[in-house]
Amino acid sequence: MSSWATFGGDLHLDLTAGRTRGLGLRAALEDALRTAVRDGRLASGTRLPSSRALAADLGIARNTVAEAYTQLVAEGWLMSRQGSGTVVAERGPQRAPAAPPPGLRQPVALRYDLKPGSPDLSRFPRGAWLAAARRALATAPHDAFGYGDPRGRIELRRALAGYLARARGVRTDPERLLICSGVQQGLGLVCAALREQGLGAVAVEAYGLPPQHAVLAAQGLPMRPLRLDAGGAVTAELACTDAGLALLTPAHQFPIGMPLRAARRAEAVDWARQVGGYLLEDDYDGEFRYDRHAIGAMQALDPERVVYAGTASKSLAPGVRLAWLALPAALVEPVGRHKQLADGQSGALEQLTLAELIESGGYDRHVRRSRQLLRRRRDRLVEVLAERAPRVRVTGISAGLHAVLELPGDSPGEDELQARALRAGVRVHTLGWSRAEGADRPPEWPPALVVGYGTPPDHAFEAALDALCTVLGP
Repeated sequence: MSSWATFGGDLHLDLTAGRTRGLGLRAALEDALRTAVRDGRLASGTRLPSSRALAADLGIARNTVAEAYTQLVAEGWLMSRQGSGTVVAERGPQRAPAAPPPGLRQPVALRYDLKPGSPDLSRFPRGAWLAAARRALATAPHDAFGYGDPRGRIELRRALAGYLARARGVRTDPERLLICSGVQQGLGLVCAALREQGLGAVAVEAYGLPPQHAVLAAQGLPMRPLRLDAGGAVTAELACTDAGLALLTPAHQFPIGMPLRAARRAEAVDWARQVGGYLLEDDYDGEFRYDRHAIGAMQALDPERVVYAGTASKSLAPGVRLAWLALPAALVEPVGRHKQLADGQSGALEQLTLAELIESGGYDRHVRRSRQLLRRRRDRLVEVLAERAPRVRVTGISAGLHAVLELPGDSPGEDELQARALRAGVRVHTLGWSRAEGADRPPEWPPALVVGYGTPPDHAFEAALDALCTVLGP
C-alpha cells in the first residue's frame, strides 16, 4: 500500500464484498481490515485514520468503526497507542504458507550472515551522524543543493586530505581527491579514463573481489593474475604482463589476509614508473589492524603513479555510499570527466555530513570503537574454533573484518561445507569464490572458507559462531 488514500478504494470494495456474503456492517469492516493486514496491504506500523475520518470516508456510523477497531485491537491485529491513534500491530496472525509444488525445494532461512567485508550495521553511529547532519545542514552554503564539482564537495575533500595524511600517510591535497559512490565505481572511472589513453589489460591479484573483476570485464579489460604467497602479490610478475594498471590490496590482501612486503611495494612502484602505468591501491580496511599500528598507504611512495582508493563502507556502512580516490595529477581531469558522465556528482548532504563528522572528531571515535569491537570478535573467533574445531586454522594477519579458515585435508571440501553451512542457516564464502578468471589455485593450498566476523550484531555473534562450529567441528 503506497498510501491510505490508495487503500481507501480497496476497503470500499472489500466492505461491499463482505456485505454480499451476508456479513453485518461491522463484521464486514472487521473482515476487510483483517484481510488487508494479512495480505500486506496494511503494513506493520501503518497508522489508520481516526474513526471519525474513516466513517466519513466509508459513509457509515462512527461507532461502527470504533467498535471494529476495538475488536481488532483485542485480537492483536491492531494496536491503540495513547496520543498516536490506532496502528497496525507489528505481528498479526499469519496465514499458513501454501505448500510448495512437488519437487521444489524450500529456501533455507538464513539466520546468520558471515559474509566478509561488511560491518555490524547495528553499530552505525546514528546519534553522531544525525548531529553532524544537523550542523552541516545548518551551515551549508546555498550552492550545496545545486549541481557542483564532479570531484565532490570541497568541505569533504579538505577534511579527507587531513584525515588520510594522519591516519594512512596519504600524500594528497583537496584538488586531487575525488568523491565517488564506492571503490567499485572508482575503479570503473579510473579504467574508463585509462582506456582512452590506451590501457589494454589490468594486472590483479589471483584472488580478489569478484565485483571488481566484473567491473574490469564490463570495461572490456582482460585480467592478468599475479600469484600470491606469504609476501602478498608476486609483483615481479608485473614485468611479464602487458598490463598498464595493477589493482592491489597492499595493507591487507583480500581475501588471503597478508600485507604486501615493503620490497614488493617498491618493486610495483618501479614497474609503474618504467612502463608509464599506474597502481590502484584498494585500502578497503586499512584502518583496522589489531596486532600493531596499521601499515601506511603505498601511495606515499609515488603519488603520481599510485591511485589511492578508500571507502566508508567498512568504517561506517555500505549504505552511506561514499568512497574517495586520491589521484595523480595527470588523472584528475579525465577521471573527473568520467564521474561527470556517470552520475554528475555524489550526494552533497552525505558528503557534508561526513566532512562534519571528521572535523568534529566523531569519525575517529567511531573508528576506534569499531577497531576494539572487531579485535574482540576476531579473538573470539580464533578462541572458539581452537576449542570446538581445532583442526581448522585461522590464517592471515590480525586485521580487517574477515578471516580465512583453512580446512583439514580430509575435509569434505569447501563447496560441500559451504552448502552444509547454508542448510544450517549460515552464509559463508569459499576461497574459490574470489579466484580471478585465468588464475590457477596452487596445488598445495588446502580448501578454505572466508568468514566475516563484522556483520552479525552483538546479540547474535555467539550464536553465529556456535552454528558455524556445528558445521566445522570437531
